[in-house]
Amino acid sequence: MSAVDVQRQLDLIARGTVEIIQPNELEEKLKSGRPLRVKAGFDPTAPDLHVGHVVLLQKMRVFQDLGHQVIFLIGDFTGMIGDPSGVSETRKPLTREQVAANAETYRRQVFKILDQARTEIRFNSEWLGALSTLEFAELGAKQTVARVLERDDFRKRFAEGKDISVLEFYYPLMQGYDSVHLKADVELGGADQKFNLLMGRTLQRRYGQESQVVITMPLLEGTDGVRKMSKSLGNYIGIEEPPDEIFGKVMSISDEMMMRYYEVFADLLDVESPDRMRAIRELHPMEAKFRLAVKLVDRFYGADAAMGTAAQKRFEQRVQRREFVDAEEIDLRDTTVTMDRDPLLVDVIHQAGLSRSKSDVRRLMSQGAVDIDDVPVTDVAYRLLRGRAHRIRVGKRRLARVII
Repeated sequence: MSAVDVQRQLDLIARGTVEIIQPNELEEKLKSGRPLRVKAGFDPTAPDLHVGHVVLLQKMRVFQDLGHQVIFLIGDFTGMIGDPSGVSETRKPLTREQVAANAETYRRQVFKILDQARTEIRFNSEWLGALSTLEFAELGAKQTVARVLERDDFRKRFAEGKDISVLEFYYPLMQGYDSVHLKADVELGGADQKFNLLMGRTLQRRYGQESQVVITMPLLEGTDGVRKMSKSLGNYIGIEEPPDEIFGKVMSISDEMMMRYYEVFADLLDVESPDRMRAIRELHPMEAKFRLAVKLVDRFYGADAAMGTAAQKRFEQRVQRREFVDAEEIDLRDTTVTMDRDPLLVDVIHQAGLSRSKSDVRRLMSQGAVDIDDVPVTDVAYRLLRGRAHRIRVGKRRLARVII
């Protein structure tokens, strides 16, 4: 392979990554000219993939388009333990039935991004479930307790006297053993997975293999703009949610998060060039957000679905054409809400007197009957920024200009 071809691959692979360990090793592997085995693991601890997972999936697609072999690894065995990364207490294990059901949805959903003809799907129960007691013990001998306790979440829990199960110590070892069994050349993962990914490099050396290159990707914040996207936190956008729901959730994110999504999904949205990103930044934020929503729905469901969602039509009607209910029919009020920090929209609506109760607000949000600045919001975890005025509509005739 020519130096130009290698450099082109390096540039495409490096775009949008957090860290590559080690770039020179990746270059040498690419120079070999053989298709690399590129692995990314997903524990099926929840039934749906969300756009946070797409960050990894899209980079896997880049490798596929460059002619490499992608392995979508479903951690059905490790999923029953639960990844301890970033958690403050021992996880409750999932049942085999829960993991199997979730894994089946993953198998279907990944092909919204990956090329099915060039994707190898594997389950780590194939080899981890087949390990004998002696082999399992030998795996534990490949690493010391002191090294495992260097991991931030384990170290904090140990210092605070919180429980750490021995099985959790095995989690990074088992993830590392996956790389040994699959003879991975490259492993992709979120930035919070660095310890586990590096364990793969360590174990490959100790089993006499060449170490994999580790590539970490950024973690995507959820619709609240604060915490990592997670179904358990309710701040996620599922890739198999109805098109209207995806559109509405994207339109509900803050302007700052909108640009974050554009940057993280530059390849996916075909806006990776500086000129295209500059053009996005020059748009009115509402128009840029609208385009983001259309592009994401288009990517998961196709152009017809993207331009036919009820949320999209509502946006055109109420924001672009300014078609509102007659002002005489609206309960219009101005109010100031004082909060110590950026408040939940649910709390603001209730304190502003626009609802009977917070549960009433949540019900209305689930029905798509709550707008903030003329954009439907269905996420009960949505927060407003202090120091701003917002136009809030609840139902058809309750409208307020709220200063926070």
